[in-house]
Parts: sequence; structure tokens; C-alpha cells
Amino acid sequence: MAVRQSMSWPFAFIRSGTLFDLPTKKAELANVEAQMGEPGFWEKPDAQDVVARLKGLKSVIDPIESTISRLDDLKVLLELADDEDDASARDEAEQERLGLIKETERVSLLALLSGKNDNRDCFFSIQAGAGGTEACDWADMLFRMYLRYFEARGYSVEELAKKDGEEAGIQSVNLLVKGPYAYGYLSCEVGVHRLVRISPFNAQGKRQTSFSAVDVTPVFPESKLDIPEKDLDITVFCRSSGAGGQNVNKVATAARIRHIPTGIVVECVNERSQAQNKRQALSILVSKLEQMEQAKRDAEMASLYSAKGEIAWGNQIRNYVLDDPRVKDLRTGVEVGNPQRVLDGDLQPFIDAYLRKRAGKGAKAAAAQK
Repeated sequence: MAVRQSMSWPFAFIRSGTLFDLPTKKAELANVEAQMGEPGFWEKPDAQDVVARLKGLKSVIDPIESTISRLDDLKVLLELADDEDDASARDEAEQERLGLIKETERVSLLALLSGKNDNRDCFFSIQAGAGGTEACDWADMLFRMYLRYFEARGYSVEELAKKDGEEAGIQSVNLLVKGPYAYGYLSCEVGVHRLVRISPFNAQGKRQTSFSAVDVTPVFPESKLDIPEKDLDITVFCRSSGAGGQNVNKVATAARIRHIPTGIVVECVNERSQAQNKRQALSILVSKLEQMEQAKRDAEMASLYSAKGEIAWGNQIRNYVLDDPRVKDLRTGVEVGNPQRVLDGDLQPFIDAYLRKRAGKGAKAAAAQK
């Protein structure tokens, strides 16, 4: 029977553990719940981290178990329909099967977002690279593209710092992005993005190439913001306020922090007070330091960061070609022929494809260790 033969195929990735090892994740969940049951748990500095991990695991495990339960119920319904030769029951089973396929598509993506930090909010930055004014304009185009994507996903966005280009566009922008799986989805965009077009800034109307880089780091709870003061070089500088011209007021509230051991520099200018800007800049710094530590433990993340490299030719993850219209992701091979649709925020096909490829690599690595 067609329904019986095809009803289980969408769930193969769950049943086999090819992309999501459900027993291992359930064991991790049990371990997290045991930690939360220990005396004095809420006084521990990493309590909020453990709670966040609990929520992340349950947000994936619960839908998968619910879907598997529905599949088992469908099998029972089919057996009853066969025993009683009930055509209406078979029709009901077919409708349930179609609904389960749609649900599995949603759940399968959740299963790919089961990393330790995937369910966190994130700091998101764009930096113009090689290409001068054209690169600054490209960075601004990416800024608009991602704002459209954030809006489509229902994410909230706070601008932390932005540097305008000298003639057009932006040199850089730093954002705080909040929403379900913000880090998990947006970490797929880390890398160099390459634009090829007939530049409006070139008097000869020549084809020009420019580059901008995207970086994404997870937001961690304030309990992790404890960095020795001797390791920090904190600078307070002025930002402008007022109507402009003679009415500009210079307000010393912006904060720049350099982490002396690593040389990482972050800044925040958009909060109202100096203390708030310091706190936000420190939060960004902790996020970057945590990401560096994770990179040391995770070979894939380490290769991702090294692959980003210089913001120039040879390091890009995706090409956007406007005069010969196409956008191609060099990691997955996904290509579309409508760049404007992508620049309007339609990024999910690229992100989903990269999530699946990344999960496949992780599964192969795990199998090799067994």
C-alpha cells in the first residue's frame, strides 16, 4: 500500500541518528536536569548557562519525540484500516502522513540547531574590506539585506556601533540580534561575501569586485563577564549628539575596550551612558573570547575562522554577481539566478543547505571517532 510504504521515509534521519543522535541528546538532557537538582545549583556561576542548555535541548528533543509518537499512531491507524478494509481510515491516514512530512521538514531543521550555543542571541557585525567606496557601499547593501532577513524571522535588532564610509555606505556596523536560534542560523553567514557589478562609483562604468566580511558570536550571560582588569585597556571617547553644525554636543559616553592578551578591540557607542556602553562592549568581548576558546576545541569552527581570513579575493563564502545575475554559495554549491531576491533577505535556502552540510560533516566525524 502506498501510504504504508512511504510513511516512514521522512523520519529516517531521526530513526538512524545520521544527523541527530536522539539517545545521546536525551542522555545529555538527563545529565543537565540532574545538575539542576543538585543542592546550591542556583548559586553556581554557570547556573544560567545550564538552564539555557536545558531549554535548547528540550526545544529540539520534544518536537522530535512528538513527531515520532505521531508516526507510531499513524502505523496503528493503518493497521486498523487494513484489518477492517476501511477506505475512509486510509484517507485519514494519508492526510496525517502529508501533515507529518511538513512537520518533519520543520523538525529536521531544529535537529540541525542542537549545538551548545545555537539557541542564544548573537552579536552580528559587518566589516567592509578591499574595494574602497565600492566595498563600503557593499557593506551597506549587506546591512540592508540582513535587516530584511531579521525582520522576516521576527528578530529584534539593536544597533551598537556604526561607522559611515567617507563617500558612501558604511565601514562597519555592530548589532545585537535577539530571537529564537539567532546564533544558530546566523553563524552560517560567517565569512567573506564578494560582490561583482558595474560600479556606480566608477566613471568608466567598469566591472568591479568588492568584499565585506560578516562575523557572528553568541551572547553569554553576565556571569561570564568577569575578565581581570589587568587584561583590559578601556578608552572612553566622545560621540556627537544634537542637531549638527554649531549645535553638536560632544558627549564622552562611548567606550572602546582592548583585550591586551589577544589584541581584540570592541566598542559600543549607542547606549545612553558610559557605564552601559562599557557593559555592552564587555559583553561583546566575552562573546569573542568564548568563540576563540570554542574554536580551539572544535576543529570545524577553527577552520571556519581561518577560512574567513583576509577580506579579499580567495576567502569568500558566497559570490553575488549582478551583471550576470546569480548568487552562489561556494561551500554548498547552492546557486540562484535572482540576486535581488537574495538582497531583499531571502537567505534561508543558503542557510538551510549549509546547516545540512555542517551536520553531515559532524556526523562523519563522530562516526570516525567510534
